[in-house]
Amino acid sequence: MRQTRQPGAVARRSFLKGATLVGAAAVAPPLAAAAPVRPAARPALPIQLAAAENREPPREQPLTEGRSGGDFMVDVLKSLDFEYVCANPASSFRGLHESLINYGKNTGPEFITCTHEEAAVAMAHAYAKIEGKPIAVMAHAVVGLQHASMALYNAWCDRAPVFLMVGNSVNAEMRRPGVEWAHTAQDNAVIVRDFVKWDDQPASLQDFAESAVRAYKIAVTPPMGPVVLAIDSELQEGAIEEEAALAIPKLPRSTLPEGDSAAVAETARLLVAAETPVILADRLARTPAGIARLVELAELLQAPVIDQGGRMNFPSRHKLNHSGRARPLISQADVILGLELNDFWGTLHSYRDQLHRSSKLLTRAGVKTVAIGTGDLYLKSNFQNFQRFAEIDLAIAGDGEETLPALIEAAKRLVTDDRRSVFAARGQKLAEARAKLLAADRDDAVYGWDASPISTARLCAELWGQIEKEDWSLVTGTTFTSRWPQRLWAMEKHHHYIGDSGGAGQGYGGGAIVGAALANRKHGRITVAIEGDGDLMYSPGALWTAAHHRIPLLMIVHNNRAYHQEYMHVQRMADRRSRGLDRTWIGTTLREPFIDYAKLAQAMGVYAEGPVSDPQEIGPAIQRALAVVKRGEPALVDAVTQPR
Repeated sequence: MRQTRQPGAVARRSFLKGATLVGAAAVAPPLAAAAPVRPAARPALPIQLAAAENREPPREQPLTEGRSGGDFMVDVLKSLDFEYVCANPASSFRGLHESLINYGKNTGPEFITCTHEEAAVAMAHAYAKIEGKPIAVMAHAVVGLQHASMALYNAWCDRAPVFLMVGNSVNAEMRRPGVEWAHTAQDNAVIVRDFVKWDDQPASLQDFAESAVRAYKIAVTPPMGPVVLAIDSELQEGAIEEEAALAIPKLPRSTLPEGDSAAVAETARLLVAAETPVILADRLARTPAGIARLVELAELLQAPVIDQGGRMNFPSRHKLNHSGRARPLISQADVILGLELNDFWGTLHSYRDQLHRSSKLLTRAGVKTVAIGTGDLYLKSNFQNFQRFAEIDLAIAGDGEETLPALIEAAKRLVTDDRRSVFAARGQKLAEARAKLLAADRDDAVYGWDASPISTARLCAELWGQIEKEDWSLVTGTTFTSRWPQRLWAMEKHHHYIGDSGGAGQGYGGGAIVGAALANRKHGRITVAIEGDGDLMYSPGALWTAAHHRIPLLMIVHNNRAYHQEYMHVQRMADRRSRGLDRTWIGTTLREPFIDYAKLAQAMGVYAEGPVSDPQEIGPAIQRALAVVKRGEPALVDAVTQPR
């Protein structure tokens, strides 16, 4: 029987014909043609709550005369230009909370209500990657910090600045009986000290002012990372005794660490003389300037770039982007430059996860390797996110983005006409190879085009067809969708992709998507996320935060109904032991019952459709959801998909 293609869906033939994947948009009708979608109106407040909010406060003698410590803390936060503070409300920071919303007028920073501390920190993590500066987070004493710890670890691994304040009750004499004791510690931050950059417990308001400014400075200086301040409840709630003695330090303008000039000059000589150089980048581009600088270096040398995706480092359609040919290029290279690589050893080796694990060096004899980055400035002993030690010929300690201008200028001085001719010939060959790679990716994408569940290639192509003419921002990782966005989309701008969680900790997605969307909102960007079904279940309450604060975002749930990576691991074990694969679904799948993510989102006040398993329906569903996002609301599409 012949199928009727739905409006908005991408035809397989149209997809193949498009030279730049414009077919997806070409066959889709304009958004104005989509049926109007109206999110449910917000229910009125219950009469008791409305009355409570509007009643006059009790006529009592105030316990705090003059300004409170919390008011001064708000002054400090305002001096640091925090736009938001994300928190799940709690008693241990009630003094600061009240000061923020009343004395601070709930603006600069504005209180963002979160349903879980992990989501609050993840929001701040992703916000910083979009906006280039941190927002504040508050967590409740011992228990809130334990909830936040996974998200802090992600930020630590991802080198993202997070500014976290944790309530505490230092003076035992002043603690309320019962739960306040269970929620207090002599040293709150010891729980997370191994994976934060700095922490402190200020003993006075002046101490708080200086510690807060110091913490901010430390957090945003590469290598960036999370910081924690334990804020005493008595300091927040008590009166300011000698306000004239308090002063807020000025945040200095800090220069960033740049690589040694002699080592940079040596690197330039190696690159200019190389016949088969390769440039690799992971968490290089902190700002849009990082992308521009890497493009300038690559074009000067006509050298291939392998973008490992820790950030948006290099335009995906550029003729020198050869991320899909990493191994053959590395094996042929005579000079390899790694920029802010998290795992240089893993880049240079192949690894077999067999009964007897083994590895093999990919590089040829005599290859010269250079690393530029802040990784060696970032280490602590306990957690092993620094990867295996790599034997590098030259390791330059310095921020990669900040060091690139000096490297470019040093290389320019060495380029002769003869070398320029060599570079041009090399660039022509690379351009031809890049065109073949893109054609191969498009051919691969149409396998299973009309299959149900929906292939991840078609899901990504349909999504691209709807957003390619918008100012969009993809805020989730792409490993679990086989990197189809990088392979099929035209990624060019810094905000087009922000990388993944860093620590691969489940639960990042919900909060991070909302935090990135919060940063994108004032720029009018369409925030797009392809969120894993299992990951979303760790922090689904982030959807409520998006609805409550009117944060527009388009979330596509990659619903493969399993923790599929773990499913594959159990399959590998069963295969290794010759026990068959028929029971490997136990403990690894999300079935009996299936989760209805659309209903989950609707219950949080978010427009949602699904589950969508017909590939002909996914394009129109995304189109309708995008119309909602353009009206300033969050929307979700539950797509039943192939595993990867």
